[in-house]
Amino acid sequence: MDAIAQAWFDRRSSHARDWPLTRLLDAKGASSVSVVLPALNEQATVGRIVERIRRDLLDRHHLVDELVVMDSGSTDATVEVAAAAGAIVVRREDVLPAVAPRAGKGEVLWRSLAATSGDVLVFVDSDLRDFSTVFVTGLLGPLLTDDSVQFVKATYDRALQTPDALVPAGGGRVTELVARPLIALEWPELSWLVQPLAGEWAVRRDLFERLSVPTGYAVEMAALIDTVRLLGPDAIAQVDLGRRAHRPQALRDLGAMAAQILATSHRRSTGSAPDHLALDQHRKSGDRVETLRREIPILERPPAADLQSPEAPLGEAGSRA
Repeated sequence: MDAIAQAWFDRRSSHARDWPLTRLLDAKGASSVSVVLPALNEQATVGRIVERIRRDLLDRHHLVDELVVMDSGSTDATVEVAAAAGAIVVRREDVLPAVAPRAGKGEVLWRSLAATSGDVLVFVDSDLRDFSTVFVTGLLGPLLTDDSVQFVKATYDRALQTPDALVPAGGGRVTELVARPLIALEWPELSWLVQPLAGEWAVRRDLFERLSVPTGYAVEMAALIDTVRLLGPDAIAQVDLGRRAHRPQALRDLGAMAAQILATSHRRSTGSAPDHLALDQHRKSGDRVETLRREIPILERPPAADLQSPEAPLGEAGSRA
């Protein structure tokens, strides 16, 4: 890490323990906070996360004003479990009815702007198996205490849960093999961030409304790039939340995620990108090589602030970034 990146790291990095609940309650003032959990078939984990946030941060201490689960088309009992645990559940079809819904995490995060009213949005993945409320309080700390901070990213030790064992620091394959080299090449202002693809982050509403949002997995990378281009790296902070364990994903699925991240960066570097990418993935079966072609969507939603603008194409960002 060079001296400039080290300075950003030192100035804008903290630990969740630096943000005790009492300090946040004193600093909150008139700000309102919405916690959003994007969910797709997470019936096994979403209920416990909702219950903890509801009990500790909304009912008992009133740090959080809204708790919303944004459902991305679940076919299991995610919706029922989340509602029973105390969340407001919003299906992606329930908001912005004039815009046909698309699949993807970014899609429901973009739509969450129409489903919430908080001045600050905190996004927490709903598949966490080791959830603690510090995932919320840690992310809120810099935003509630420093007006110059606009965007807060989580960092943590990423363990990988395999069928046989929990592998310390075994997660984050796309981060290490794709995102970090890409940042070094194209976006060195972000090199000080430890987990650029972390699904846990917080942002001021008025900033998120200004950002184009990829509908798929590249939403986190796009938000970082666009924030640093708009406001510079000092607008970003990162908070160490401890450890996050996650399920392993198939290598081919990680390839699709990587393709979306690369295309998102390419769009921001060149001003254009296709709407879809044909990704050929190969595997050997006996003496034959089988090729699976996957059509990877690389669509983006326009900034929510532009939806009121008559010249903005509704629901398509095109090459605007």
